[in-house]
Amino acid sequence: MGEMRSALARIGKAIVLGLVATAAALAADLGVRTNGASRAAASGGRGDMDSYSSDMIPVSFFAGSSGPWRVDRIVSVRGEPLPPAARLERVEGRPSAQPAGCSWALRGVTSHARYAIAKEKAVLEAIQLGLGRPEATRAALIPIRKSSAWWALSQDERRAIFEESSHHIRVGLEYLPAVARRLYHSRELGEPFDFLTWFEFSEATATAFEVLTARLRDTEEWRFVEREVEIRVSLE
Repeated sequence: MGEMRSALARIGKAIVLGLVATAAALAADLGVRTNGASRAAASGGRGDMDSYSSDMIPVSFFAGSSGPWRVDRIVSVRGEPLPPAARLERVEGRPSAQPAGCSWALRGVTSHARYAIAKEKAVLEAIQLGLGRPEATRAALIPIRKSSAWWALSQDERRAIFEESSHHIRVGLEYLPAVARRLYHSRELGEPFDFLTWFEFSEATATAFEVLTARLRDTEEWRFVEREVEIRVSLE
């Protein structure tokens, strides 16, 4: 009996230690995943953009009276609009001070591909061109916030809607390389939008871009969008 009690005690101790280790691992994981939100709360709704890894590019969009891009129109596609502004500036890298005369500012950061599978990612990387091409004198900033119903779905359920039903990647590929894009994530920063997508294209491609956005909005995925604003800009 003494040996049995000793063995049971050892087993009990091992179980307790295992539970402690598991709890510590879960706590560490939760800390990593909620760190951005915690920083956002501590800084009045905006995360600490200096703490991201070197392969993640932070961005700030400033709309107001200064900036290289002339604002041609600001359209509320769904939900609350953004205030009017005459100029727009996109600043990548370490965030700078908000310029004087700024009407509104939006911030985000690049991240890894969330829904593209390996084959799709390879095709995208092979075809798409970078930003800043001389002929790309037209651009669009499209901030989007999705509903809580979207975020309640599992990753595979969102992927199924995003691509298998709505063909988001497949449709976008048809407009590459004429339309260059960069996606920034904002949800974890406590921003008013979940995503900021920046598109650049030539004047000759402007009509095709209208078709692209119309097709993407006529999908099952877009039913989960509760706020979207389109800011169209151009270089003079």
